[in-house]
Amino acid sequence: MATSATSPHATGFPAEGRCGYYVEKKKRFCRMLVAAGKRFCGEHAGAAEEEDARKRILCPLDPKHTVYEDQLAKHLKKCNSREKPKPDFYIQDINAGLKDETEIPEQLVPISSLSEEQLEKLIKKLRKASEGLNSTLKDRIMSHPALQSALNDPKNGDSATKHLKQQASILGNIEKLKLLGPRRCFVEFGAGKGKLSHWVDIALKDAEKVHFILVEKVTTRFKVDGKHRKKNSVFERLQIDIQHLCLNKIPVLREGKLPVVGIGKHLCGVATDLALRCLVETYAASFEERNEEPLAKRIKNDKTEKEIYTLAKEGNEKNVPEKWNPVAGIVIALCCHHRCDWRHYVGKEYFRALGLGAVEFHYFQRMSSWATCGMRKTSLEASNITTKRQDNQNDDSEEHDDGGYRITDDGADNLPGLLSIEEKKKIGHLCKLLIDQGRIQYLQQKGFSPALQYYTDPLVSLENVLLTALPNHSSSPETTA
Repeated sequence: MATSATSPHATGFPAEGRCGYYVEKKKRFCRMLVAAGKRFCGEHAGAAEEEDARKRILCPLDPKHTVYEDQLAKHLKKCNSREKPKPDFYIQDINAGLKDETEIPEQLVPISSLSEEQLEKLIKKLRKASEGLNSTLKDRIMSHPALQSALNDPKNGDSATKHLKQQASILGNIEKLKLLGPRRCFVEFGAGKGKLSHWVDIALKDAEKVHFILVEKVTTRFKVDGKHRKKNSVFERLQIDIQHLCLNKIPVLREGKLPVVGIGKHLCGVATDLALRCLVETYAASFEERNEEPLAKRIKNDKTEKEIYTLAKEGNEKNVPEKWNPVAGIVIALCCHHRCDWRHYVGKEYFRALGLGAVEFHYFQRMSSWATCGMRKTSLEASNITTKRQDNQNDDSEEHDDGGYRITDDGADNLPGLLSIEEKKKIGHLCKLLIDQGRIQYLQQKGFSPALQYYTDPLVSLENVLLTALPNHSSSPETTA
């Protein structure tokens, strides 16, 4: 029966002859009958009088809600806005990088406000810095049998198929690099629902002693990691910003018994740099400090270490490494270069060597969004429009390649000199390549063999570059291709 316009729900008042006490838990008025001339039923008469005499005040932790003044002390102990104890693996800014106040640019004008001369100077610097870089990456578009059934499901919509193709290719690349095996810990950065780890687990079947650590800074709905019940796989979810994550404080990794594989699907902008520093600086460096005695001596004295050592060099028996790297490999699908940050960027040294600094980085990372500006009809039709990218991504979207930067968040169509769509796309790709090249050099200096490759078709995802890296003692991405 349809609700009438005079129903308690519609008017915000109790029904005639019914109790006027509002039951907060049920979000409705009490439905008990009241005596003639009375406002409340016998059950709520006393409670209502008591509440009328009590004062409600704003919560000092969060003024968006109120609390009874006489229950404030009790409320503060359980308020959701209270500062919760930090876990052991939380160390403030451990992966943030050094903050050099002299290099952080002050308020810079938008690209659309630059003069034609200033813009031309920036583009010349970009092209000079990019000389010699191979702008055409190799195709490593792969798949994996673990996703075959899901990919062929006729119920899939376009979005589901798009995600599955990317996950299948990432999984195929992980296997190609010989990182898909037992006795490993897979750390998924920017895990979202945890679907990439889900498919890695499916592909591993009954592999023994596999641990998954899913890192995500926000609460995520519809997580899939809780559905796994295999006795050989353990899923652990950490709600923390990568900037503050210390992996060697996590119990399963503190003992150093599992080689770590860092993975991620569309790890947005600055999160990629934080994840790289988390893996190869914060985590791997801690092993160098702890294990100062020679590896050969440690192997003789430690059976577990010997087993790990053997696993780490699996597939490369002829070349015994001089030392074991606790990070077995890195496979990250890159995303949203325009959301990078100079302070956290791992390629500062590379930029400085090219005569570039924080100001150039700021404009190059903004211009990197031009790489996608020719992909949508609206960017061809629009004139004098600045489209702001939506910073509040849907928690369930899992990636950012379709979100709102159709032209650019700096007004690309207002640019002096009237750059064409194609010119802007080329410049955008150069910006992405230069930023990624800084990451490549960083990994090389940290003892890894990194590579960039296309892992999916641009029609599937505009963000289609995969960063991979193996320790130098392992087979490089190029030799295993």
